[in-house]
Order: sequence, then C-alpha cells, then structure tokens
Amino acid sequence: MSDDDDGIDLDDLKRRMDGALAALRQEFQSLRTGRASAAMLDPIMVDAYGTQMPINQVGTINVPEPRMITINVWDRGLIGAVEKALRSSGLGINPVVDGPIIRLPIPELNEERRRELAKLAGQYAEQARVAVRNVRRDGMERIRRASGMSEDDQKLWAEEVQALTDAAIRKIDAALEAKQAEIMQV
Repeated sequence: MSDDDDGIDLDDLKRRMDGALAALRQEFQSLRTGRASAAMLDPIMVDAYGTQMPINQVGTINVPEPRMITINVWDRGLIGAVEKALRSSGLGINPVVDGPIIRLPIPELNEERRRELAKLAGQYAEQARVAVRNVRRDGMERIRRASGMSEDDQKLWAEEVQALTDAAIRKIDAALEAKQAEIMQV
C-alpha cells in the first residue's frame, strides 16, 4: 500500500517505532550485567569546569578486561570530581584511583541484584511498548481525521499501522528476553 496525500506516512510511523526500540537498546546498555562495558558510564555526568559534562568528555574510557573499566582522566584536577560522580551514580561500583587512572572493578552480581536488574529491564521494555503504542495512536488518529477516505481504506490503513505496531512490540519483547537472559546468566 502506498502513502497518499492524506497525511498517513507509514515510513514516519515505522521510524518513530524503531526509535523507541533504539532508545530501549541504549537503556539496556547502561544496565550492569556483571561484564564491563563503557556504555555503562554513558549516563554519568561529572561536575567539571562549572558545568555538568558526560564522563567520556573528561577522560578516555577503556575496557582492558571483561571485569574492569579504566578511565584515564585528562585533567588531574578533575580526578576527585570524576570519582565523586562514579560513587554517586548508583552503579554500585567502587572506583580505585591510581594516579590519573581510575579503575572500576566490576563485581559479580548476586542473585538478588540480578533479579532487580531483570525487573528494571522489564520496566524499560514497558516504556518502549508505551512509546510504540503512542505512535500507533497517532497513526490511527491521522487515519480517522483523513478527509475523503472511505471506510474500507481506513480499515486497510489501520491494519497496516497495527502490523507495524505488532512487529515493533515483537522486537521489543525479543530484546527484553535476550537482555534478561544475559542478566540472569551466572
């Protein structure tokens, strides 16, 4: 089915639904699974030079081994601020300062923490599903408001939008299942 001049753009709806999935994957990367990942530090902001800066803009982040992250802080004067930001981040990681390098040993996750993270992953997935359903609602609203469209055409367009929604929800569910399996893996 092709897009008419009725204001229904399936490509736009699909792009917005894919955006919800991309945002979910980004949030999943910040969840600590017991393996070191530089993406875990993405949400952390450091109070540097009188402003809040992403941690990757004050030093070089490396993952030298599966359970270790290192941050080579470029300005020695910011080491304290970076350490403070890491301690208050809620990641549960204890930074070890070694000159200009801050080491972050990633501890093993206990069973209770794994369950909490799996539950949090579920909440992130639900937020993504809600975002997809909001895009669906916008699409359905456009179909309903389209002037000069027959009921049959409206039904066909609605089926297309629903098919896009179902596909996006399946992708979200698959991503959640994979992340929860990764979290629960010992």
